[in-house]
Amino acid sequence: MIDIHCHLLPGVDDGPPTLQAALELARACVNDGITHVVMTPHVFPGRYDNRRSGIEVAATRFEAALQAAGIALSVGWAGEVRLTPESLDLLAENELPFLGSVAGRRTMLLEMPDGQIPLGSDRFVKACLKVSVRPVLVHPERNRAVMELPQRLQPFVEMGCFVQVTAGSLVGQFGERARQTARRLLDWGWVHAVASDAHNLGGRAPRMREAAQWLTEYAGAQRARELTVLGPAGLCGRPELAARARAGSERTA
Repeated sequence: MIDIHCHLLPGVDDGPPTLQAALELARACVNDGITHVVMTPHVFPGRYDNRRSGIEVAATRFEAALQAAGIALSVGWAGEVRLTPESLDLLAENELPFLGSVAGRRTMLLEMPDGQIPLGSDRFVKACLKVSVRPVLVHPERNRAVMELPQRLQPFVEMGCFVQVTAGSLVGQFGERARQTARRLLDWGWVHAVASDAHNLGGRAPRMREAAQWLTEYAGAQRARELTVLGPAGLCGRPELAARARAGSERTA
């Protein structure tokens, strides 16, 4: 499987605090059936002041540590960008980390606050689209406004946003309302990828295998593959990742 949203880099946000903890989380990702992880630290101006240039340095350093530790996990890097006016400033400065590209537009993980869809969110998305950046809305099923009325996500889907839900949401990790919302978005065909959003080995461990098993039972093996392999590879703009994931699954079968 391909995980496009994982807080794996050590000491840069609320993910693993140390290199050792990050390596242990990477091993857990491998054991969970993940072959490729996109490391996505928070980009939240004023709280987690990460920028593209700094993330690149940290990611290169950690990839070397993975290789030295003999952990067979392919990695890339991007960021989980908070929807704030300051993030648009970073976009103008070429300091936002992108996930990949789809049809000539760069893809970017975009996080709204958990409690609301802020006023002006549509203008933020339009500003991104205007410069050929296509947001991937992360874990909207955990947003209280969306849980109250999932249709609130529809304008963003119609504008062209992609949607990523959290593996744990599908299996009840974030409560019944988040679980029901995630499944409703799935039923409506609005979900393009499932990702771990893993932070640690405690309450935020990767649960991709469990989610994939549930998806297979609920929607069939092909849909499970679309959401855990093909869709994520497409959002990264790297179809070869899907072939690599398939080869990895065949070796472990």
